[in-house]
Amino acid sequence: MRSRNSFNLMKLFRRKRPKKIRKPYRDPLQVIALGFVLVILVGAFLLTLPISSRTGEPTDFVTALFTATTSTCVTGLVVVDTYTHWSFFGQCIILTMIQIGGMGFMLMLAALSIIVGRKITIRERVLIGKSISLDSMSGIVKLSKKIIFRVFLVEAFGAVILTVRFLRDFPLKDAVWNGVFHSVSAFCNAGIDLMGGMGGEYCSLAPYAGDFTVTFTVILLIVLGGLGFYVWDDVLSMRKGKRLSLHTRLVLTTTAVLLISGTVFFLIAEWNNPATLGNKNLYDKIMLSCFQSATTRTAGMDQLGQAKLTPASTVMTMLLMFIGGSPGSTAGGVKTVTVALLALTALSTLRGKHNIVVYGRNLSYRYVLDAVTIIMVGVVCVFGSTLLISMIDGVTFEAAMFECVSAFATVGLSEGITPGLSMLSRLVIIALMYMGRVGIITLGLAIIVRGKKETNIKYPEGKIIVG
Repeated sequence: MRSRNSFNLMKLFRRKRPKKIRKPYRDPLQVIALGFVLVILVGAFLLTLPISSRTGEPTDFVTALFTATTSTCVTGLVVVDTYTHWSFFGQCIILTMIQIGGMGFMLMLAALSIIVGRKITIRERVLIGKSISLDSMSGIVKLSKKIIFRVFLVEAFGAVILTVRFLRDFPLKDAVWNGVFHSVSAFCNAGIDLMGGMGGEYCSLAPYAGDFTVTFTVILLIVLGGLGFYVWDDVLSMRKGKRLSLHTRLVLTTTAVLLISGTVFFLIAEWNNPATLGNKNLYDKIMLSCFQSATTRTAGMDQLGQAKLTPASTVMTMLLMFIGGSPGSTAGGVKTVTVALLALTALSTLRGKHNIVVYGRNLSYRYVLDAVTIIMVGVVCVFGSTLLISMIDGVTFEAAMFECVSAFATVGLSEGITPGLSMLSRLVIIALMYMGRVGIITLGLAIIVRGKKETNIKYPEGKIIVG
């Protein structure tokens, strides 16, 4: 028998097995970035199937991937006409991806969980909050229910109005489908249309240029979709006596300024252009100018024909596309709040002030750093992609930049060169659309290793000459 001492010695020198360390969950931002990739790949696979095309033949993978990306990223740039190439099944796949991309796949999963009565976990609440640009989990499930209900209610309202108008031009079945498709596409700021069978391929909403019902309904859907879900909730909460938050007031003010100034600019710039507004009456000129101003805010539906615009209007269109909609919305771009913040910073500097004050509130310079980062990365992405496409396909720098800004800002307006781009240039556009929808900050934080604590070391202040 072993003695007690020998047993203790063996126990002392016996190596202890290290405890199994449970791997932490993926970062929420990584889940969002990868989730969009998964939706795109599944959609691309479904679109390659023979049942997805009108001819019953398989679609090549790059074309299917481009269409899946532009649908999920709610962009609207297409390399094949949506109506003439895709079957009803294919159009249903595209519409599903538009809805998922517009609301965010986490909100769609939340909708399914609510329908089947499944409890939403804490981790899922974090993901939902990140997907709609909220950091707080307080009341996130209640807010999600409100968002889901309001989105489907607004889309249904738009679908009914458009269906009634389309009944003049289509049979009942086609009118209903067109009403539903264009309502969802407009609200989600996707810009994909089914008018190829009416006005020819890639005509967008040109057959309804100046039509009050279609034009006003689409403008309203675009603006509502581009405001942001948080702004919706904040505005509707005013009935309970609550005041609008600083974010909401900044979004509403910036949106109004951009929409009105864009309308006035296009009205003046295109007034005598015979290819756009020159031969129109005053009513049509105002309606078309307003539509152009609204659709450049990442919606992508077209009534004027972007290749016919004057050079000044083309530049303004690219600028408005680059700005885009508001945070936490269905829209893309660098966002209205980002541009408003930089404008307020410049105004404060010109006045010799070191504080950024808006509506009686002082804003932290941390927001300024985020805004500068978003703008700079966006400019680099657009210019880099423009140079690549210009070199690869030999198109003019202006035409390539228009398509790249449209792709990055997930707008979908085009001067008509996208269908003729080579496979390599299409892959560049695909990368831009993904970057624009997922978001620069979200994608950057998802790739960079997280969890590193910010150092407390303070370095001596240096002096440089600026300007």
